[in-house]
Amino acid sequence: MQKLILIKYGELTTKKGNRNQFINKLNENIKNLIDAKIVKKRDRMYIIANDIDFVSKQLQKIFGIHGIVIANKVNTNIDDIKDGVLEVLKNEKFKTFKVETKRANKNFSIKSMDFNNLIGSLVLQNFDCKVDVHNPEITVHIEIREDTYIYLNELKGSGGYPVGIQGKGILMLSGGIDSPVAGYLALKRGIDIDCLYFDSPPHTSLEAKNKVIKLVSILNTYSGNIRLLIVPFTKLQEQIYKKVPSEYNITILRRMMYRIATNISKKYKVVINGESIGQVASQTLTSINVINSVTNFPIIRPVACLDKLEIIDISKKIGTYEISILPFEDCCTIFVPKHPVINPKLEKCLEYENFNYQELIDECINNIEVITNFNNNYSDLL
Repeated sequence: MQKLILIKYGELTTKKGNRNQFINKLNENIKNLIDAKIVKKRDRMYIIANDIDFVSKQLQKIFGIHGIVIANKVNTNIDDIKDGVLEVLKNEKFKTFKVETKRANKNFSIKSMDFNNLIGSLVLQNFDCKVDVHNPEITVHIEIREDTYIYLNELKGSGGYPVGIQGKGILMLSGGIDSPVAGYLALKRGIDIDCLYFDSPPHTSLEAKNKVIKLVSILNTYSGNIRLLIVPFTKLQEQIYKKVPSEYNITILRRMMYRIATNISKKYKVVINGESIGQVASQTLTSINVINSVTNFPIIRPVACLDKLEIIDISKKIGTYEISILPFEDCCTIFVPKHPVINPKLEKCLEYENFNYQELIDECINNIEVITNFNNNYSDLL
């Protein structure tokens, strides 16, 4: 009997003709993130590793996986399956159980329900227990394929699609709670990401920059392929505060950010951000429309219709919350006016953008700093 990890695909099984493409991408992503032998098949993937418990936990962060089970592989014959079940149960403590058989191999002569009864009788003969099909303490799962796999428990995977199957997007990342969650949700739908951060020293601190690097290192545990692009935004931001009436500062600031994101997005398929409708002045529907008018590039907002508590719950789940709440301001939170406009007018924006911003945008883009190595967790930065 061999112990290994069995992976269930979940949503990937709906892809019909494209299924192999999704499975191949999942296989590639697993290879990039863990050190183990992988056997991929149409219905299941099997992973053979030295430290099965450790690898199982790593797999829970890889999108495209519905379920993860530590299974025992035996030959597909009745005697070996019986011996395997007894071996799996010998150290378990239970008073109630049930058996669930999946007979994918139709050459196996006994039907699933009949085999449930056969194995159930075997368990009753060898253990002090009884059958409970509704609320058992233990469920014995038996998958009869070319080989047979016996297991008790299943770990929940992250679901979604394999990262990168939809191509790559650029995430407008601040140091706040929302944008890392937006990045996580984009990754879950198969969009690999790079991150774009607007740095405005000395108005923003080194700690604020390091905070973002730490957030990216956390997101990178779900991808393994993220770059952080740091935009030197000081000159452009100072010019905005010099030339633009205070109530329109944030609106114009966001329009410049979108222009920069669009300029560098030629190799990306989409821009992603953490805007949540109505949460702040720049995220009213009117503001979003006016800000978005500077680009025709596709923008997705994964947290747009989530409330703050829902976003916080996800941030805690993925491990970004404690970093996001550190009190280091990003360039969108410094110099915030007392009364930012919530229903900006496009004609006003065009009137206030009467300075040579394109030259400053070009300077921002030409001096972007790129960080590519997130192998460590940057715990010493903060």
